[in-house]
Formats: sequence, structure tokens, C-alpha cells
Amino acid sequence: MIGPEKQQALAVKLKALGVDRRDVVEKFVRGGGPGGQHVNKVATAVHLRHLPTGLEVKMGQERSQALNRFLAWRLLAEKIEARLLGIRSARRRAIEKIRRQKRKRSKRAREKMLQDKKHVGAKKIMRRSPVDAD
Repeated sequence: MIGPEKQQALAVKLKALGVDRRDVVEKFVRGGGPGGQHVNKVATAVHLRHLPTGLEVKMGQERSQALNRFLAWRLLAEKIEARLLGIRSARRRAIEKIRRQKRKRSKRAREKMLQDKKHVGAKKIMRRSPVDAD
């Protein structure tokens, strides 16, 4: 399923980040969602906890434990790298952007917007052609 080159690349990335596999608590738990009896009976989901940073990752997307394990380790490496580099993830940035867009405008911002609208309206009135006095 997972090629040896991908596993090797993940191992290199973990080593570069200074992640020791002994510092990670790995648990296999039962997954949920679609997949029928197999998913409900077999512990295919993976839960990783990196003790030094306290980061936790849960992965149960696939029916295969091996694939979930690989995906969980990869996600953990990405989270640790983001924390070390101080980079916000793209997902987090998107969530923050939506939150800002939904936020109510301040009173001052509303007043400024209305003032600008009145100004534009006044300009439009001045553009009108003069009405004949007949």
C-alpha cells in the first residue's frame, strides 16, 4: 500500500525534526463512520500523542490500520514542523478569515461606511442633467 520511498521520506522528516518514536504514545482504537462491521469490530484508527509537545493526532479515514498509521505519523510530523517554524496552517488561516468576515462591524466602521455612501450619492446627484424649465 505505502511505498518504501514514502516511508523513508517520512522517517527522514521525523529525524530532521528531532522526533524520537519513543516520545510518541501510539494507540489503536476502533474507528467509526462508513465501513460496516469491519470498521466497528477492528481497531483500525490510530491515536498518536507526542509527549514533549503535547500534540495529539487521530486518524481513522481509511479501513486499513497500516495506512491510517502512516497518515497519522505524517500529520504529526506536519504539526510539529508547523509549531517549530511558527507557521499557521492553511486550514487555520481559512478558519480565521471566515471568522473575521462574519464579525460585526464596529460602530465607527458603520458610520464611515454610511458617510461614504452619502458622499457617493451626492456625486451622483450632481451628475444628473439639468431639468428643462419649460
